[in-house]
Amino acid sequence: MKRRYIIIALVVIIIAGGIFGYYQYNNAKAAQVSKYQTQVLATGSLTSIVGATGTVRANQTTLLNWQTSGRISKINVVEGQSVHKGDILAELDPASLPQTVILAQSDLVNARRALDNLKNSETAQAQAALTLANAQKAFDDAQKTRSYKNYQRASNATIDQARANYVLANNAYKTAKENYDSVAGMSDDSAIKAGALSAMGAASQNRDKAVSTLNWLLGKPDSVEIAQADGNVEVTRAQLADAQREWDRLKNGVDPLDIQAAQAKVDSIEATLSYTTLTAPIDGIVTDVTPKVGDQVAPGTSSFRVDDLSSLEVDVQVPEVDINKVQVGQPAQFTFDAIPNKNYEGKVIQVSKVGLSVSGVVNYTVTVTLTNWDQDVLTGMTTAVNVIVKQLDNVLLVPNRAVKRINGKTYIYLLQNNQPVQTEIQMGAYSDTNSEITGGTAKAGDLLVLNPPTIAVRPAGGPGGGSNGP
Repeated sequence: MKRRYIIIALVVIIIAGGIFGYYQYNNAKAAQVSKYQTQVLATGSLTSIVGATGTVRANQTTLLNWQTSGRISKINVVEGQSVHKGDILAELDPASLPQTVILAQSDLVNARRALDNLKNSETAQAQAALTLANAQKAFDDAQKTRSYKNYQRASNATIDQARANYVLANNAYKTAKENYDSVAGMSDDSAIKAGALSAMGAASQNRDKAVSTLNWLLGKPDSVEIAQADGNVEVTRAQLADAQREWDRLKNGVDPLDIQAAQAKVDSIEATLSYTTLTAPIDGIVTDVTPKVGDQVAPGTSSFRVDDLSSLEVDVQVPEVDINKVQVGQPAQFTFDAIPNKNYEGKVIQVSKVGLSVSGVVNYTVTVTLTNWDQDVLTGMTTAVNVIVKQLDNVLLVPNRAVKRINGKTYIYLLQNNQPVQTEIQMGAYSDTNSEITGGTAKAGDLLVLNPPTIAVRPAGGPGGGSNGP
């Protein structure tokens, strides 16, 4: 009986020890599991973004500088005032302007009159027609003269006239000689004899001249005369060509190029006169007024700034690895350190096609416009811009902090049999907090280890180990 109790006691002790050991084992296992932070892999929505920072600017900004010297006589705007394109912001005292600007006013009158004459007067067309006719006649005459050189120096009519002149001159000489012969016996100091001698001498000279002219006309032209005639033909031919071109240019009215040249002169003078005022080149708000009435200015003096605040834009630099994800029209979100607890929306309006390399890093400029900005947003503020490049639904997600990169591969750690198991994955889109799993053996429902051990662990799919990357 005593032996039986001893056996029962031993059995109880063994059972109690087993139970104690079982609980101790489970507690040890629970302690081991509890040191891992875990999360069940699940599907969800992912907003993929490309983030950058930039500075808010106006849609368009212009700085207005004086182009001439003078003294400011009038300022028509104040800071914060809305202006339209063409509004005069300030004027210079005419008495303080350089002489060239003052004289430009009279030059403008003459230039406008010349332009008006070109547009409405027919004088130039008529003059071109007259010039062409005269040039044609001169050319025809030159050709006729040259053709005569092939035969004789003059026409038959001219030669006949010269022969008649000789006959008359010879007869006159004979008559004068007869008159002289009749008084030749008188004394040398006789006035009658002297007069007869003088008349005979003049008649002799006229006869000799007529003979010389007739003989020259009866002769053939020499090489010098032919060369002169040829040269005259070529000169008149060139003059005729010039006159023809001028007539062709004007026969249908004023040459448009002439009008353009005259208009350019008017525009140039008007531009010079415009230096006496500063006008708004765009619609916008006057955001800076520097001068005061009475200030003396010089060319290049900056006086006003006008900003087109109809829209606000931000230029951000996006690295080359992300630029192909960004497209015009994609939505964007803005946050400002200067405006807490407010988020703003916008969209991409321009993506640069040319990158800029700085210190070996290539960035591209992306312009984003705010679509719901308010009075709190000011130009010059720094903003964080997140461009939403992709919106995915029902995709397998993994927190970015659980992803490790080892030797160019991407891994996560799944808890299997109370042990973290290294599992390779492929990732797609990503956001600030999560990434899309696009490949690998991980699936929804797996228990993800958020804080895997820093020692080697067993990889999925077989024995061996791998190092846990940062």
